[in-house]
Amino acid sequence: MIELDEIKDALVGIPHVSGISPEQRKRLTIAVELVSNPSIIFMDEPTSGLDARAAAIVMRVVKNIVNTKRTIVCTIHQPSIDIFESFDELILMKRGGQMIYSGELGQHSSRLIEYFEGIPGVPKIKENHNPATWMLEVTSPSVEAQLGIDFACIYKESHLYKRNKEIVKSQSLPAQGSEKLQFSTPFPQNGWEQLKACLWKQHLSYWRSPKYNLVRLAFIILSSLLYGVLLRQKGQNLCSSVLPFVSTQRTIVYRERFSRMYSSWAYSLAQQFPKWWVWGYWISPSSWSLKGLLTSQYGDIEEEIMAFGEQKALNTFLDSQYGYKHRDLPIIAVVLLAFPLVFACVFTYGTAKLNYQRR
Repeated sequence: MIELDEIKDALVGIPHVSGISPEQRKRLTIAVELVSNPSIIFMDEPTSGLDARAAAIVMRVVKNIVNTKRTIVCTIHQPSIDIFESFDELILMKRGGQMIYSGELGQHSSRLIEYFEGIPGVPKIKENHNPATWMLEVTSPSVEAQLGIDFACIYKESHLYKRNKEIVKSQSLPAQGSEKLQFSTPFPQNGWEQLKACLWKQHLSYWRSPKYNLVRLAFIILSSLLYGVLLRQKGQNLCSSVLPFVSTQRTIVYRERFSRMYSSWAYSLAQQFPKWWVWGYWISPSSWSLKGLLTSQYGDIEEEIMAFGEQKALNTFLDSQYGYKHRDLPIIAVVLLAFPLVFACVFTYGTAKLNYQRR
């Protein structure tokens, strides 16, 4: 219906830079709106910026949509005769938003021409002249001033206006015995189908963006190498770096406490503040990932190793040194599954409730 089969595997790209053509981009936009299966579609100048051939293709797609029993409302400025006569009905407004015609175009715009030619003083349309161009010429403010008429007032006094009012009134009243229109869900597809569509879209997006994926891969590799080189064997020297600082602090505490500068509980409480931030460790996905990796790989191994001058079983060393217990694997698995779910929920809430386009 949209005639996009030949470019179904193409990248959309950036407008006027890369990707599909402007005409194909407009058809794709129409196709995206059709996904929700609307009964009416509003289009703002669907042929603007297109050449005659591209505009004809877009209008052919519009007619295909109309043939599926959908209503399409378009705003259009100075169309060609072929595009103009492809519409069934026309709403024409003058400057200021006042309506001066609303009704069917008819065969070769016969209804429109008949209406305006029936107004005294309006010049007749010339042979082979575009009805759209003629319509705009004869309803211009200069013609109104020249003829001393107001097309908006003439329309309100016409039989066409009265007929349209009757149609609107009759269609505004629900049929006898009809039920209130309700929808079980605001979306045309269930949640599972929506999820599959979004997953497949992301899959195609990554697959068709090799430069993006290569940059991410290179960044991860370089970052890993950088951290590995900078922190190589640093863990073995932390103890010797901390002990001199602790020894110095102890001497200062003894002297200042003896001088009654502060009590022991005040100093001890101040030293415990970092422990109160331990929740930052427990909410870090990296800490749980590392815990799960080491526990799953080494937590059930009882082979003895030499650690800090002592002979210990590997699983005992992990438990005593880091608190990693093999029996905690189910909890670790649940937590690691919960992290992406929580982030997904936060992202969903943000996209649904927060609008950063508001000013």
